[in-house]
Amino acid sequence: MDPGTSKSPDVHLNLNVRGLGVSATLGINERSNTLLSQGHQVYRLGLGQSPFPVPQVVESALQQNAWQKDYLPVMGLSELRQAVSDYLGRNEGVAFTPDNVMVGPGSKELMFILQLVYYGDLVIPTPSWVSYAPQARIVGRQVHWLPTRADNGWKLTPEALDQLCRPDPSRPRLVILNYPANPHGYSYSGDELQALAEVARRYRLILLSDEIYGELDFQATHQSIARYYPEGTIVSTGLSKWCGAGGWRLGVFAFPSGLHWLRDAMATVASETYTSVAAPIQHAAVRAFRGGVELEQYLVCSRRILHALADFQVRTLRDADIELDMPEGAFYLFPDLQPYRNALQNRGIHTNVQLCEALLEETGLATLPGQAFGRPEQELTLRMAYVDFDGARALAAADNYMPETPLDETFLRTYCLNCVTATERMVDWLRAL
Repeated sequence: MDPGTSKSPDVHLNLNVRGLGVSATLGINERSNTLLSQGHQVYRLGLGQSPFPVPQVVESALQQNAWQKDYLPVMGLSELRQAVSDYLGRNEGVAFTPDNVMVGPGSKELMFILQLVYYGDLVIPTPSWVSYAPQARIVGRQVHWLPTRADNGWKLTPEALDQLCRPDPSRPRLVILNYPANPHGYSYSGDELQALAEVARRYRLILLSDEIYGELDFQATHQSIARYYPEGTIVSTGLSKWCGAGGWRLGVFAFPSGLHWLRDAMATVASETYTSVAAPIQHAAVRAFRGGVELEQYLVCSRRILHALADFQVRTLRDADIELDMPEGAFYLFPDLQPYRNALQNRGIHTNVQLCEALLEETGLATLPGQAFGRPEQELTLRMAYVDFDGARALAAADNYMPETPLDETFLRTYCLNCVTATERMVDWLRAL
């Protein structure tokens, strides 16, 4: 039989891919675009894309390097690897040599290749970003979800990590930490990171520290766990969140010297797949990672806006009896609508998937269900990405406020109205159940 006319074409699919759909974040973005094109009002709180433009100095660097056309080294442009090494030393106080920096087409691709070449279990706190576990499934790795609690900021504890490792202490494991975290924005203190590092060292774990939101820590106090466990931590970052350049697709890994075997294996796969990141993007990224006054001012204003939005939304949800702590960074909230369970059940809403469907259909709020982040289907959690506003306009306005002056509700209603309205519409909908 011609494979193209088979009655069951899925039989030709790799078993690890069967049943997987488009990434939840990309799916909600495409659905939001479709509804908007049909004339519906949609509050786009689904895709976690930075609302801010690429900083002008970085955009100018891209324009100046548009003529660059050569294939670059698989590991990345040497000037960029040096700039990343300097950036991590300057911002995080951790030492990575340029030879141990790898540039890829987004940190997402680098994470996939890491799981492809590393033979071991993947350990993920729940809730976590939507693509960690599907990537592991695609390459056939065992996934261990580690439980966390809302009253502890959904953080991985050293006790939970030790309990997992103790029965089989020599088993190879890759543990992913992401902080400030997607989907909730909470982070770790230095003491908490040090305690986790002690467990990681005891069991010789490999840590992948996903610090893509590190620059969006509201107080600019982010610390890398590589400070406390340098020999076993791979630091992951990029341009998508703090530099507003998600579509540029540039991510970086920084490896400790002792993990050169992983670095080399990943470079081998990269050489046979994507070859290298686009040359103009890499040259422009050098300017981004070198920093400077313009970029620091951009980040200060970005943090102020996101902090003010988070504060407003948390207060609004708390007023509606939803328990929610203030996040430390990023641009996400992860509320649990448990106080409204009875009222929602009376409407036939029993799962977080049904909850998000109802919110989209009845209020126009595009959100993602907790199930997409590894939470139980019956738990009434969802993720709100408060990014539906004109970031360029908001940045220009915030720059006119004195640094010590908080951005008030008038500012938010003027420059971030969709996010304000979306939160209020959710609360009104819940109260009307």
